[in-house]
Amino acid sequence: MKIPVKYGLLITGGVVAWVLITRSLITNPHSIVHTLGGPIFFNVLQFAMIYLGLKALEHQKRDRPAFKEGLKTGVAISFVYGLTAALFFVAVLAIVGTRWLASEPGATNAPLSRIILGAFLGLFIGALLFGLIYSTVLSFFLAKRRSED
Repeated sequence: MKIPVKYGLLITGGVVAWVLITRSLITNPHSIVHTLGGPIFFNVLQFAMIYLGLKALEHQKRDRPAFKEGLKTGVAISFVYGLTAALFFVAVLAIVGTRWLASEPGATNAPLSRIILGAFLGLFIGALLFGLIYSTVLSFFLAKRRSED
């Protein structure tokens, strides 16, 4: 399996597990577990999986990847994660309905269509944006350096 697909799906798997476990155990949508814990967990998981994906790329190449290659791999991992997580939430919306959207910002006074669109765009664009940031930082530290001759 390609590195971006493998590690992107691992992030999505962690997000799915988090959402299903926390939503079944903690029913209050305004709980700090849902409003603060979820975003922290999602971002730490994304950072860790991008790191592991870049280390897998290093192992596969038997050499440290170039900065640009590490950056592209990290963003590709984030793209797979953002797309598959958004598809998961489409399925949740179809099965569970809109009651899980109550923890979204502005959910009490905004139109439902705006809340849904904001949630999906926020998830997908946020995954790409944070993926770009995390990939840049990690690639900077893990990339192969030019040798000075």
